Amino acid sequence: MDWASLNAFVAVAEQGGFSAAAEHLHLTQPAVSKRIALLEASLGVRLFDRLGRQVLPTEAGRLLLPRARQMLAEAEAARRALADLGQDIGGRLSLATSHHIGLHRLPALLRRFSAGHPRVALDIRFVDSEQAYAQVLQGEVELAVTTLGPSEPPLQASTVWDDPLCFMVAPDHPLARQARVSLADLAAHPAVLPDPGTFTHRIVAETFARRGLSLKLRMTTNYLETIKMMVSVGLAWSALPRIMADAQVQVLPVPGVQLARRLGYVVHGGRTLSRAAQAFVGLLQAGSPAA
Repeated sequence: MDWASLNAFVAVAEQGGFSAAAEHLHLTQPAVSKRIALLEASLGVRLFDRLGRQVLPTEAGRLLLPRARQMLAEAEAARRALADLGQDIGGRLSLATSHHIGLHRLPALLRRFSAGHPRVALDIRFVDSEQAYAQVLQGEVELAVTTLGPSEPPLQASTVWDDPLCFMVAPDHPLARQARVSLADLAAHPAVLPDPGTFTHRIVAETFARRGLSLKLRMTTNYLETIKMMVSVGLAWSALPRIMADAQVQVLPVPGVQLARRLGYVVHGGRTLSRAAQAFVGLLQAGSPAA
């Protein structure tokens, strides 16, 4: 639809003539006449009868008038909505993250984001890292903030935090009394780790496998807080993020071994992010301290 011609049609109908419409639109009369002629040609009907100095809408013109007003009003509403895009960010932001990142990395960032963009409705899904990758790939969420593993197009992963892992035991665990601990010493005791399919499990298991060692798994669970509890009561050792170290556990330095995960965000390379998602990514790129 030619919006300029439609606007001229409404102006002629409301102003009662071409001259008055031209004055109203700040155009010349020939310009208004040309727009009406173009509209009549595109619709294949005559819209006005010219009776001397009188200009009256035809039956087709009377039928079109209320619809033309409605279309112009909707076009103006759309224009305003698009203009408002630059003024404020709203809508819904769907993201996936893990419980650990949600507890230890996101609180400060979420506070800043909510304070800066109060009109954004956050849809946060707490899932395992591998599930978060799948949800981004399938378009169920716009982005994931998670442990980063191998990724291939169309997924794009960006590191935000380095997350060192430490071997931890209960303060009264037999290994806590040793002056020096090796991977072989750890392999001789039961461990509790995330599920074998997780990125974190692979980091730990591959470190032992490179030394020809296998793990004695007591059990697996993907909740790091649960793993820490089991470590703290002496049931097993584990490799946990350094940020979780406190008086409940003892960190065991192992010479020559340094483990770390990469935490960050994952997006779909073929998806145009909403402005809410772009703003959230901007905060992530700026970095966020642990809460």
